[in-house]
Amino acid sequence: MADSSTSLQVDVWRGGEHGGYQTFQVPRRASQTVLDVVTHIQHHQDATLSYRFACRVGMCGSCAMQVNGIARWTCRTHVSKVCTNGRLQLAPLSNLPVIKDLVVNMDSFFDKMQAARGRFKGGHTRHEPVALVKPDSPARQKVEAGIECIGCGVCYSSCDVVSWRPEFLGPAALNRAWTLINDERDIDGRSRLAAVAGDAGCHSCHTQGSCTVRCPKHLSPTASIAGLKNMTARAARRGELDMETASGDL
Repeated sequence: MADSSTSLQVDVWRGGEHGGYQTFQVPRRASQTVLDVVTHIQHHQDATLSYRFACRVGMCGSCAMQVNGIARWTCRTHVSKVCTNGRLQLAPLSNLPVIKDLVVNMDSFFDKMQAARGRFKGGHTRHEPVALVKPDSPARQKVEAGIECIGCGVCYSSCDVVSWRPEFLGPAALNRAWTLINDERDIDGRSRLAAVAGDAGCHSCHTQGSCTVRCPKHLSPTASIAGLKNMTARAARRGELDMETASGDL
């Protein structure tokens, strides 16, 4: 076996859902990221290796994959922080269908954003004055806490509830719904609240907090989901949840 101080043994998932690991020896370098390792393999050892990346600086999230069993952005993950005994294991994100190698199909992730009504719906036209939101208002502060999500899928891949119940909307979709419900310019809050109150919505969350622990942006989907649980419960007591309308509009 090669010296672990000068090389890395990298086990990379190859193929689709029923594929397997292939081992590569990669030179160890200073300040090396996991994305650097994957790129080296594709450029110098196997050009057929499939993976995603774009910005390389932690802005797009497209390079996310499992590193030693934990979902991470590979462009911001240094080998020195995660390497164990000169060895790395790289796999595609879990809870999503594998297309090939380290590439997953994100359709279900974004479909759930849609199911949670994760789109802004305003009541003003472009001909009206711009709506002003006080930055220090309580509602705006709740939005601020979760608005930086870029949809990388790390929280979704880390969620055990999604693994157990594939229909669960997941932390990213519910976090998005929470930010929109607290946006005073949005007029779709009532339907959105009903959309996330169903059997696959916020009340299915077990509050394990994996999404919050793994979020590269240091957001707390756990807190957002707790807010939705509280809000949907109060709306239900007041008789304000129109579940049939919400499901019919999706």
